[in-house]
Amino acid sequence: MEKQRNDRQVRRFEVQTRIVERKAEEAGEAAKELYVEGYAARFNSPTVLFEYEGREYKEQIAPEAFAEADMTDVIMNYNHGGKVVARIRNNTLELKVDDNGLYVRARLDGTEEGRRLYEEIKGGYIDRMSFAFTIKEESYDKDAATWTVRKVKRLYDVAAVDIPAYDDTSIEARKADIIAARERAKKQALSLEKSKLALKCRL
Repeated sequence: MEKQRNDRQVRRFEVQTRIVERKAEEAGEAAKELYVEGYAARFNSPTVLFEYEGREYKEQIAPEAFAEADMTDVIMNYNHGGKVVARIRNNTLELKVDDNGLYVRARLDGTEEGRRLYEEIKGGYIDRMSFAFTIKEESYDKDAATWTVRKVKRLYDVAAVDIPAYDDTSIEARKADIIAARERAKKQALSLEKSKLALKCRL
């Protein structure tokens, strides 16, 4: 099954930190360039979105998912809100698709909020990030209970988060679809049993 989705999705990923030192030419003194880096998405790596009636429902990203995605002006912030701490347009945020997935590298020393966020990530207070995107095309494997995102339409932001956003409205909508499908199947099975019973009674 394939369908078009226009609702914004949110997913999490882990981050790593590292410090790069350089000489500030204008000041003639050492200055630190502060970076966070990691993968916003790893290809063909199923992630559990939710569980229902003892079964796990998963999602994975196809290797070609970002080939046509709009990533012209992605930003980085905190909890998908607040001040921008890095962005594509001013070259403080780098996104690169490689064999593993979507690689993210952000320079955070340009703003006070960015420097504070870096220290919180470095100290382990914040160790998750998420990214917001819309899906252009996906498929669903009923036997494996797994969605595969085949084409991302647009990537909006990458955000450091204190609580990973899995239970967002888009995931709840998917869960509602599964529940509705299960209920329809139960009603159909019950209707079939009633029909068989009625036929036996007539015989």
